[in-house]
This record gives sequence, structure tokens and C-alpha cells, in this order.
Amino acid sequence: MVGQWQSQDAIAGNPGFPAFYVPFAKALYSATKRRFPIWIISHAGHVLAPRGKKILTTSEDSNAEEVKDIYGLRGQVEHKLAFLRTQVPKEMKLVIIGHSIGSYFSLEILKHAPELPVIRSILLFPTIERMSESPKGRFATPLLCWLRYALYVPCYLLLKPWPEKIKSLVIRMALQMMDIPREFSCLNTLEPFCLVNAAYLGSQEMREVVKRDNETIKEHLPKLIFYYGTTDGWCPKEYYDNIKKDFPEADIRLCEKKIPHAFILNFFREVADMVADWLKDDLSKIIAPPHPPTAEKIVKELRENVKDQ
Repeated sequence: MVGQWQSQDAIAGNPGFPAFYVPFAKALYSATKRRFPIWIISHAGHVLAPRGKKILTTSEDSNAEEVKDIYGLRGQVEHKLAFLRTQVPKEMKLVIIGHSIGSYFSLEILKHAPELPVIRSILLFPTIERMSESPKGRFATPLLCWLRYALYVPCYLLLKPWPEKIKSLVIRMALQMMDIPREFSCLNTLEPFCLVNAAYLGSQEMREVVKRDNETIKEHLPKLIFYYGTTDGWCPKEYYDNIKKDFPEADIRLCEKKIPHAFILNFFREVADMVADWLKDDLSKIIAPPHPPTAEKIVKELRENVKDQ
């Protein structure tokens, strides 16, 4: 039925390699009884375009703002808005799931596109304030803001000449050593262009993600679910305590399972099951289309595109 479709959009953290989120998307799709399509939205410049695919030089979104810094924070917001406005059917209700800096982008989407039919936004391990002051931020700030330029040249000299077979072998060995499923394999993790853009975005995060956007949070509070970790070096428990104090009526949850910030590596099933449970009431009110766009097809195409890179 028109107006009753539902999609779930997962916005990646940084680096925004979508292959890392495929197992989570598949688990969430299964946990929601395979009734609703799921899209993984990466970040501009963090993934190489698949061979033979057309790259748009201008946005098809008539509402898009012209942003010169397309790989920075503001450009990334426009990147997500362009996808949601031009690639998702207008009658489709939306659940936006943001992880890490993806939570920041989720709030920006609510702020800049109130016309989008977002019924719920879930912010997982949200880096939405004081990133440079966090334990990991204090270490990452000098590396990303000042030393990253010194890493660009060796990065290009060392990685650019490598054949794809060598890159693929290195990634498989690394994943095996870390006991991470091979499904995560993604050549973009060793692609200088993508690494440089990820580092650049990280530098902006350290400099600009400082003050929590309380105004946007207050305006959209009924739609929001926050999930903080107890061992998170990017958004420590202190941040949870502060936002809980400022918004006592909000749905702000603290992890009781010691799930790490990078849950997508080894805890994607646990988080997918939790998210599906949180969405149970919302989804029960939605009538799924008889033949919705299948997430399995989307995931299959994504994996094929990743293999082609």
C-alpha cells in the first residue's frame, strides 16, 4: 500500500566501508522477518566506484546545497540526503540507523530534511559531541589533524603499486589473524584514495564535532533511541551520564553486554537482534508491500561490486 512501505537505512561510521556492515544488515533483515529492505549508506570517497558504473558529477537532488568540500562533514550530509531524496521511493517510511559518526549524520538529516518520512532514528555508540576530548580522540587528534599529511606519500608509494591479488591476500590474512569473518573482505581498506578521504573526514570530526546539537535532539526526541557503550573510547560513559541528565525523558540506553564500539566485527548479530526488538512496535504498525525490494538482492549486488574493485 502506498505510504506503508518501510526501509531501514544504516549510515556507516568512519571509515565508511559498506562491506563491514553487510553481516549486520543481513542479520537485521532476518531479525525483522525479511519484510523490509535495508540500505547501507557509505561515505563519499570511502569506496571506489565499481567498474562500468556511472559516476554522477552533479546531484539529481533539486534540493541539494552546493558544497565544494564534498568529502568533509557538510558534504557527507548532502551525500546522504541526495541518496534518500533521489534513490528511495517518496512514499516509503524510513528508519535511520547511525553508527559512530553515522549518528551525527543521522541528526543532521533530521535537521536539514524534516520533510523525509523518518519514523525512527537509532544512534548506536553515537559520536555526536566532544570527539577530540574522548580517550581515543586525544590520541587520534594529532594523528589526523597534523600528522596525516606525512602519511599520504608513503601510503600512495607503498599501496598504489600493489596488484589487487596481493591486496586481497593481505586482507584475507589480516582478517584470519583477527578472527574476523572473511565476508568483511574489502579492497577499499588498502586503497590510498579511500584511506586519505577517511583520514580527512576524521580530521574534521576531531575539529568540528564538539558541541552536542541539543536543539535538534529536543525537536526530534520522540523519534530517537540512543545506545551508549560502557567501554567505548570514542563516547565514554561520562557522555551517556551527561545526555541522560539533560534529557531524562529520552530513550537513552546503556549497553550491559560490554559490546565494543566496533560492534560490526564480532557482535553484529547481538546488536541486530536488539535493534529489531526496539523496532518491533514501529514495524507492527507498518504494512509491508507484497513484493518489496529485497535486501538479499541489494546485499548480493553490493558484494559483487566489492569483488569487482
